[in-house]
Amino acid sequence: MNDNTKLYESVSHFMAKEKGILAADQSPRTINRQLAGIGVPEEAEMRRKYRQLLFTTTGLDQYVTGVIMHDGTIRNHTDDGVSFADVLISKGILPIIKVDKGTHPHVNFPGEVLTEGLDGLPARMREYYDLGARGAKWRAVITIGEEMPTIENVRTDSVSLARYAAICQEAGVVPMVEPEVLYSGSHDLERAERVTTEALSILFEALDEQRVDLKGLILKSSMVLAGSENSVQTAPHDVAESTVRTFKNSVPDEVGGIVFLSGGQTPEQATANLNAIAALENEDVPWEFAFSFSRGLEEPVQKAWRGKDENLILAQDELLNRLKLNCLADKGMYKNEMES
Repeated sequence: MNDNTKLYESVSHFMAKEKGILAADQSPRTINRQLAGIGVPEEAEMRRKYRQLLFTTTGLDQYVTGVIMHDGTIRNHTDDGVSFADVLISKGILPIIKVDKGTHPHVNFPGEVLTEGLDGLPARMREYYDLGARGAKWRAVITIGEEMPTIENVRTDSVSLARYAAICQEAGVVPMVEPEVLYSGSHDLERAERVTTEALSILFEALDEQRVDLKGLILKSSMVLAGSENSVQTAPHDVAESTVRTFKNSVPDEVGGIVFLSGGQTPEQATANLNAIAALENEDVPWEFAFSFSRGLEEPVQKAWRGKDENLILAQDELLNRLKLNCLADKGMYKNEMES
Protein backbone atom coordinates (compact mmCIF):
# COMPACT_ATOMS: atom_id res chain seq x y z
CA MET A 1 0.00 0.00 0.00
CA ASN A 2 1.25 3.49 -0.84
CA ASP A 3 2.46 5.79 1.92
CA ASN A 4 -0.06 8.63 1.90
CA THR A 5 1.62 10.70 4.62
CA LYS A 6 2.17 13.68 2.30
CA LEU A 7 -1.48 13.56 1.24
CA TYR A 8 -2.53 13.73 4.89
CA GLU A 9 -0.16 16.66 5.45
CA SER A 10 -1.74 18.53 2.54
CA VAL A 11 -5.23 17.79 3.87
CA SER A 12 -4.22 19.16 7.28
CA HIS A 13 -2.88 22.29 5.59
CA PHE A 14 -6.07 22.86 3.59
CA MET A 15 -8.29 22.25 6.63
CA ALA A 16 -6.42 24.54 9.04
CA LYS A 17 -8.80 25.98 11.60
CA GLU A 18 -10.31 29.42 11.03
CA LYS A 19 -9.20 29.62 7.40
CA GLY A 20 -10.77 28.78 4.06
CA ILE A 21 -10.16 28.12 0.37
CA LEU A 22 -10.65 30.69 -2.38
CA ALA A 23 -12.38 29.17 -5.41
CA ALA A 24 -11.00 31.21 -8.32
CA ASP A 25 -11.46 28.49 -10.92
CA GLN A 26 -14.11 30.00 -13.19
CA SER A 27 -13.73 28.99 -16.82
CA PRO A 28 -12.88 31.75 -19.32
CA ARG A 29 -16.54 31.79 -20.41
CA THR A 30 -17.80 32.19 -16.85
CA ILE A 31 -15.31 34.86 -15.80
CA ASN A 32 -15.97 36.73 -19.06
CA ARG A 33 -19.65 36.81 -18.19
CA GLN A 34 -18.84 38.13 -14.72
CA LEU A 35 -16.49 40.78 -16.10
CA ALA A 36 -19.07 41.86 -18.68
CA GLY A 37 -21.50 42.35 -15.80
CA ILE A 38 -19.23 45.03 -14.30
CA GLY A 39 -18.39 46.68 -17.61
CA VAL A 40 -14.95 45.09 -18.09
CA PRO A 41 -13.81 43.95 -21.58
CA GLU A 42 -14.01 40.17 -22.05
CA GLU A 43 -10.30 39.81 -22.77
CA ALA A 44 -7.57 37.42 -21.63
CA GLU A 45 -5.51 40.32 -20.29
CA MET A 46 -8.37 41.54 -18.08
CA ARG A 47 -8.86 38.01 -16.76
CA ARG A 48 -5.14 37.91 -15.92
CA LYS A 49 -5.26 41.31 -14.19
CA TYR A 50 -8.24 40.21 -12.13
CA ARG A 51 -6.51 37.01 -10.97
CA GLN A 52 -3.39 39.04 -10.18
CA LEU A 53 -5.50 41.36 -8.03
CA LEU A 54 -6.73 38.38 -6.00
CA PHE A 55 -3.47 36.49 -5.61
CA THR A 56 -1.23 39.46 -4.76
CA THR A 57 -3.50 40.78 -2.01
CA THR A 58 -1.36 41.52 1.04
CA GLY A 59 -2.61 39.44 3.98
CA LEU A 60 -4.33 36.80 1.87
CA ASP A 61 -2.40 34.10 3.73
CA GLN A 62 -4.03 35.11 7.03
CA TYR A 63 -7.33 33.73 5.79
CA VAL A 64 -6.63 31.31 2.92
CA THR A 65 -4.94 27.89 2.84
CA GLY A 66 -5.47 27.11 -0.84
CA VAL A 67 -6.69 28.62 -4.10
CA ILE A 68 -8.56 26.65 -6.76
CA MET A 69 -7.45 27.62 -10.27
CA HIS A 70 -8.41 26.84 -13.84
CA ASP A 71 -5.85 25.34 -16.22
CA GLY A 72 -5.17 28.69 -17.87
CA THR A 73 -4.69 30.40 -14.51
CA ILE A 74 -2.13 28.02 -13.02
CA ARG A 75 -0.06 28.59 -16.19
CA ASN A 76 -0.37 32.38 -16.01
CA HIS A 77 1.80 34.99 -14.31
CA THR A 78 2.02 38.46 -12.79
CA ASP A 79 3.16 41.63 -14.54
CA ASP A 80 6.68 40.73 -13.37
CA GLY A 81 6.57 37.29 -14.97
CA VAL A 82 6.18 35.34 -11.69
CA SER A 83 3.81 32.40 -12.04
CA PHE A 84 0.59 32.68 -10.07
CA ALA A 85 1.36 29.31 -8.49
CA ASP A 86 4.70 30.61 -7.21
CA VAL A 87 3.07 33.78 -5.88
CA LEU A 88 0.69 31.69 -3.81
CA ILE A 89 3.31 29.17 -2.66
CA SER A 90 5.53 32.03 -1.47
CA LYS A 91 2.67 33.05 0.83
CA GLY A 92 2.24 29.51 2.17
CA ILE A 93 -0.93 29.00 0.09
CA LEU A 94 -1.19 25.74 -1.86
CA PRO A 95 -2.50 25.73 -5.45
CA ILE A 96 -5.50 23.53 -6.24
CA ILE A 97 -6.33 22.73 -9.88
CA LYS A 98 -9.78 22.19 -11.39
CA VAL A 99 -9.34 19.17 -13.67
CA ASP A 100 -12.81 18.26 -14.93
CA LYS A 101 -13.75 19.39 -18.43
CA GLY A 102 -17.27 20.49 -17.73
CA THR A 103 -20.69 18.93 -18.13
CA HIS A 104 -22.42 17.38 -21.12
CA PRO A 105 -25.97 16.08 -21.55
CA HIS A 106 -26.56 12.59 -20.16
CA VAL A 107 -27.92 10.71 -23.17
CA ASN A 108 -31.41 9.28 -22.52
CA PHE A 109 -31.74 11.31 -19.29
CA PRO A 110 -33.46 14.60 -20.23
CA GLY A 111 -32.37 17.57 -18.12
CA GLU A 112 -29.43 15.77 -16.51
CA VAL A 113 -25.73 16.14 -17.23
CA LEU A 114 -22.50 14.22 -16.65
CA THR A 115 -19.05 15.65 -15.96
CA GLU A 116 -16.23 14.60 -18.30
CA GLY A 117 -12.44 14.79 -18.18
CA LEU A 118 -10.99 11.40 -17.26
CA ASP A 119 -9.24 10.92 -20.62
CA GLY A 120 -5.53 11.63 -20.17
CA LEU A 121 -6.00 12.61 -16.54
CA PRO A 122 -3.02 10.66 -15.08
CA ALA A 123 -0.57 12.53 -17.32
CA ARG A 124 -2.27 15.87 -16.62
CA MET A 125 -2.08 15.24 -12.87
CA ARG A 126 1.66 14.60 -13.07
CA GLU A 127 2.09 17.89 -14.95
CA TYR A 128 -0.06 19.81 -12.48
CA TYR A 129 1.96 18.39 -9.60
CA ASP A 130 5.11 19.74 -11.26
CA LEU A 131 3.38 23.13 -11.65
CA GLY A 132 2.85 23.21 -7.87
CA ALA A 133 -0.67 21.83 -7.42
CA ARG A 134 -1.20 19.86 -4.22
CA GLY A 135 -4.97 19.69 -4.48
CA ALA A 136 -7.46 19.14 -7.32
CA LYS A 137 -11.18 19.59 -7.83
CA TRP A 138 -13.85 17.79 -9.87
CA ARG A 139 -17.46 18.99 -9.87
CA ALA A 140 -20.56 16.94 -10.57
CA VAL A 141 -23.92 18.66 -11.00
CA ILE A 142 -27.10 17.31 -9.42
CA THR A 143 -30.39 18.97 -10.36
CA ILE A 144 -33.54 18.59 -8.30
CA GLY A 145 -36.65 18.52 -10.49
CA GLU A 146 -39.93 16.70 -10.83
CA GLU A 147 -38.24 13.45 -11.91
CA MET A 148 -34.64 14.37 -11.10
CA PRO A 149 -32.12 13.36 -10.09
CA THR A 150 -32.27 9.80 -11.32
CA ILE A 151 -30.31 7.15 -9.46
CA GLU A 152 -28.55 6.24 -12.72
CA ASN A 153 -27.28 9.78 -13.23
CA VAL A 154 -25.93 10.08 -9.71
CA ARG A 155 -24.25 6.66 -9.88
CA THR A 156 -22.57 7.39 -13.20
CA ASP A 157 -21.18 10.73 -12.01
CA SER A 158 -20.09 9.17 -8.71
CA VAL A 159 -18.00 6.55 -10.50
CA SER A 160 -16.23 9.33 -12.42
CA LEU A 161 -15.62 11.25 -9.20
CA ALA A 162 -14.18 8.14 -7.57
CA ARG A 163 -11.90 7.33 -10.51
CA TYR A 164 -10.70 10.94 -10.55
CA ALA A 165 -9.97 10.77 -6.81
CA ALA A 166 -7.91 7.61 -7.17
CA ILE A 167 -5.85 9.14 -10.00
CA CYS A 168 -5.20 12.26 -7.91
CA GLN A 169 -3.97 10.28 -4.94
CA GLU A 170 -1.65 8.23 -7.16
CA ALA A 171 -0.08 11.55 -8.26
CA GLY A 172 0.31 12.82 -4.68
CA VAL A 173 -2.52 15.36 -5.03
CA VAL A 174 -5.45 15.71 -2.62
CA PRO A 175 -8.73 15.14 -4.48
CA MET A 176 -11.57 17.50 -3.68
CA VAL A 177 -14.83 15.80 -4.70
CA GLU A 178 -17.71 18.19 -5.35
CA PRO A 179 -21.17 16.70 -5.89
CA GLU A 180 -23.07 20.00 -6.10
CA VAL A 181 -26.80 19.78 -5.49
CA LEU A 182 -27.98 22.90 -7.28
CA TYR A 183 -29.67 25.63 -5.26
CA SER A 184 -31.89 26.59 -8.20
CA GLY A 185 -35.34 25.05 -8.18
CA SER A 186 -38.61 25.10 -6.26
CA HIS A 187 -37.87 22.13 -3.97
CA ASP A 188 -38.31 22.38 -0.21
CA LEU A 189 -35.72 21.75 2.48
CA GLU A 190 -36.87 18.18 3.14
CA ARG A 191 -36.42 17.22 -0.53
CA ALA A 192 -32.99 18.85 -0.63
CA GLU A 193 -31.89 16.88 2.43
CA ARG A 194 -33.19 13.61 1.01
CA VAL A 195 -31.45 14.12 -2.36
CA THR A 196 -28.17 15.29 -0.82
CA THR A 197 -28.08 12.36 1.61
CA GLU A 198 -28.69 9.84 -1.16
CA ALA A 199 -26.15 11.46 -3.52
CA LEU A 200 -23.43 11.48 -0.86
CA SER A 201 -24.17 7.89 0.14
CA ILE A 202 -23.81 6.76 -3.47
CA LEU A 203 -20.61 8.77 -3.88
CA PHE A 204 -18.93 7.21 -0.87
CA GLU A 205 -19.94 3.73 -2.03
CA ALA A 206 -18.14 4.47 -5.32
CA LEU A 207 -15.09 5.86 -3.51
CA ASP A 208 -14.91 2.71 -1.43
CA GLU A 209 -15.16 0.52 -4.54
CA GLN A 210 -12.25 2.42 -6.13
CA ARG A 211 -10.22 2.01 -2.91
CA VAL A 212 -9.78 5.74 -2.38
CA ASP A 213 -8.12 6.70 0.91
CA LEU A 214 -10.78 8.86 2.57
CA LYS A 215 -8.29 10.41 5.00
CA GLY A 216 -6.52 11.88 1.99
CA LEU A 217 -9.69 13.37 0.49
CA ILE A 218 -11.77 16.52 0.98
CA LEU A 219 -15.51 16.71 0.32
CA LYS A 220 -16.70 19.99 -1.20
CA SER A 221 -20.41 20.03 -0.52
CA SER A 222 -23.49 22.11 -1.00
CA MET A 223 -25.28 23.34 2.08
CA VAL A 224 -28.74 21.81 2.36
CA LEU A 225 -31.14 24.55 1.24
CA ALA A 226 -34.67 24.92 -0.01
CA GLY A 227 -34.59 25.84 -3.70
CA SER A 228 -34.03 29.46 -4.68
CA GLU A 229 -37.50 29.56 -6.29
CA ASN A 230 -39.26 28.22 -3.21
CA SER A 231 -41.32 30.89 -1.48
CA VAL A 232 -40.16 29.60 1.91
CA GLN A 233 -36.43 30.24 2.26
CA THR A 234 -34.46 28.35 4.88
CA ALA A 235 -33.36 30.06 8.10
CA PRO A 236 -29.66 29.57 8.94
CA HIS A 237 -30.40 27.37 11.96
CA ASP A 238 -32.50 25.02 9.82
CA VAL A 239 -29.81 24.97 7.11
CA ALA A 240 -27.27 23.98 9.75
CA GLU A 241 -29.37 21.22 11.29
CA SER A 242 -30.29 19.71 7.91
CA THR A 243 -26.72 19.93 6.62
CA VAL A 244 -25.07 18.37 9.67
CA ARG A 245 -27.75 15.65 9.85
CA THR A 246 -27.16 14.87 6.17
CA PHE A 247 -23.43 14.41 6.75
CA LYS A 248 -23.97 12.19 9.78
CA ASN A 249 -26.21 9.97 7.67
CA SER A 250 -23.93 9.71 4.63
CA VAL A 251 -20.29 10.76 5.18
CA PRO A 252 -17.76 8.36 6.77
CA ASP A 253 -15.96 9.67 9.86
CA GLU A 254 -12.50 9.25 8.33
CA VAL A 255 -13.03 11.81 5.53
CA GLY A 256 -10.21 14.36 5.75
CA GLY A 257 -12.45 17.42 5.85
CA ILE A 258 -15.56 19.12 4.46
CA VAL A 259 -15.60 22.50 2.75
CA PHE A 260 -18.72 24.33 1.62
CA LEU A 261 -19.47 25.94 -1.71
CA SER A 262 -21.59 29.08 -1.80
CA GLY A 263 -23.57 27.76 -4.76
CA GLY A 264 -25.57 30.77 -5.90
CA GLN A 265 -26.21 32.22 -2.45
CA THR A 266 -25.50 35.88 -1.84
CA PRO A 267 -22.26 36.54 0.05
CA GLU A 268 -24.23 37.51 3.15
CA GLN A 269 -26.47 34.43 2.98
CA ALA A 270 -23.53 32.05 2.57
CA THR A 271 -21.69 33.58 5.52
CA ALA A 272 -24.74 33.50 7.80
CA ASN A 273 -25.37 29.84 6.95
CA LEU A 274 -21.71 28.94 7.48
CA ASN A 275 -21.87 30.61 10.89
CA ALA A 276 -24.90 28.52 11.88
CA ILE A 277 -23.22 25.31 10.73
CA ALA A 278 -20.08 26.15 12.71
CA ALA A 279 -22.18 26.50 15.84
CA LEU A 280 -23.02 22.79 15.51
CA GLU A 281 -19.50 21.68 14.56
CA ASN A 282 -18.54 20.59 18.05
CA GLU A 283 -21.72 18.61 18.64
CA ASP A 284 -20.30 15.15 18.02
CA VAL A 285 -19.11 16.02 14.51
CA PRO A 286 -15.94 14.14 13.46
CA TRP A 287 -14.95 16.42 10.55
CA GLU A 288 -13.30 19.81 10.31
CA PHE A 289 -15.47 22.29 8.37
CA ALA A 290 -14.27 25.21 6.23
CA PHE A 291 -15.49 27.36 3.34
CA SER A 292 -14.50 27.26 -0.32
CA PHE A 293 -16.48 30.09 -1.87
CA SER A 294 -16.30 31.71 -5.29
CA ARG A 295 -19.21 34.11 -5.73
CA GLY A 296 -19.53 34.30 -1.94
CA LEU A 297 -16.10 35.96 -1.82
CA GLU A 298 -15.56 37.50 -5.23
CA GLU A 299 -18.80 39.30 -6.04
CA PRO A 300 -18.02 42.35 -3.83
CA VAL A 301 -14.43 42.37 -5.16
CA GLN A 302 -15.56 42.56 -8.77
CA LYS A 303 -18.05 45.33 -8.04
CA ALA A 304 -15.36 47.38 -6.29
CA TRP A 305 -12.72 46.83 -9.00
CA ARG A 306 -14.66 47.32 -12.26
CA GLY A 307 -11.43 46.86 -14.21
CA LYS A 308 -9.89 50.15 -13.04
CA ASP A 309 -6.35 50.29 -11.68
CA GLU A 310 -7.30 53.06 -9.27
CA ASN A 311 -9.77 50.68 -7.59
CA LEU A 312 -7.17 47.95 -6.94
CA ILE A 313 -6.67 48.60 -3.22
CA LEU A 314 -10.41 49.06 -2.64
CA ALA A 315 -11.11 45.72 -4.33
CA GLN A 316 -8.42 43.93 -2.33
CA ASP A 317 -9.84 45.43 0.87
CA GLU A 318 -13.24 44.00 -0.09
CA LEU A 319 -11.66 40.57 -0.53
CA LEU A 320 -9.95 40.73 2.86
CA ASN A 321 -13.14 41.92 4.54
CA ARG A 322 -15.21 39.09 3.04
CA LEU A 323 -12.55 36.56 4.03
CA LYS A 324 -12.40 37.93 7.55
CA LEU A 325 -16.18 37.67 7.95
CA ASN A 326 -16.16 34.06 6.75
CA CYS A 327 -13.28 33.13 9.04
CA LEU A 328 -15.30 34.58 11.91
CA ALA A 329 -18.29 32.56 10.70
CA ASP A 330 -16.11 29.44 10.67
CA LYS A 331 -15.74 30.00 14.43
CA GLY A 332 -19.45 30.75 14.91
CA MET A 333 -18.60 34.37 15.76
CA TYR A 334 -20.21 36.19 12.81
CA LYS A 335 -23.09 38.62 13.34
CA ASN A 336 -25.25 40.21 10.65
CA GLU A 337 -24.43 43.73 11.86
CA MET A 338 -20.80 43.16 10.85
CA GLU A 339 -21.91 43.57 7.24
CA SER A 340 -22.25 47.33 7.70
